[in-house]
Amino acid sequence: MATLTVLGIAQDGGRPQPGCRRPCCQDLTEADYRSPVSLGIKTGNGTTILIEATRDLGRQLKIFGESTIDHLFLTHAHLGHVDGLGLFGRETMSARGIPLHSSQSMQNLIKSTPAWALLLEQGVFELTEIGSVEIDDVVIESIAIPHRAELSDMHAFVIRGKNQSILFLPDHDSWDQTLSAHDAFSIREWFNDLDITHALLDGTFWSGDELQGRDMSVVPHPTIQDSLSRLGEKQSGDAEIYFTHLNHTNPVYSKSSNEYGQIKHLGWNVAIEGQKITL
Repeated sequence: MATLTVLGIAQDGGRPQPGCRRPCCQDLTEADYRSPVSLGIKTGNGTTILIEATRDLGRQLKIFGESTIDHLFLTHAHLGHVDGLGLFGRETMSARGIPLHSSQSMQNLIKSTPAWALLLEQGVFELTEIGSVEIDDVVIESIAIPHRAELSDMHAFVIRGKNQSILFLPDHDSWDQTLSAHDAFSIREWFNDLDITHALLDGTFWSGDELQGRDMSVVPHPTIQDSLSRLGEKQSGDAEIYFTHLNHTNPVYSKSSNEYGQIKHLGWNVAIEGQKITL
């Protein structure tokens, strides 16, 4: 039976984030380190699938318990989701012929970026479009999502196994835009339409005033507070929700925080590196 492993829960900069001198990063130990968001899937036949290629690939493969990857999926082109692509090349893994599943706009970017185009020339990756991709006992479906498209468009993935279906939505601009794009009135209605049992959701920021001295509108994400206000308490039949893609400033990293307690009180969860879900 297929298994999904959470390989990272941090926003693109990781935790600690480079250049951060705030208490959220200054007093961390190695045990507090968190990698950018990523998932590993091992099918019932042993095929390995990686979603997102981060700079922490070595650490994440150790969490995954695997040394090679058979398929790679990318949601979009923002830094932390793609800055590990080069690690598959000759200088490190020296991989060959890995199907790289991404949107057409992501493929166009790869072809036009010299360092990534070289990986294609060297046969490291074979570009493959997304849609509905069946790999052994797993089906991965792509869903177009409104999110800053400076470099490429954005797609969430629904990962379906024999018994569980998981939505992976690490980034989007707002619930209003996402729900409108999919003709849904509420998060619950959309999740019911998707027929999912679990959701790994964009939890980048707890609140709208988290980045002191910065205009948060240039990095739009729905806050966890907004998500909780729309969801309320977990109800019978609801999908299990885990917040992920946490910015280094997010107080929910601390299980003793009031913010983390609010999530748990309502019946929801924060993703944990290394957690496994049997599909």
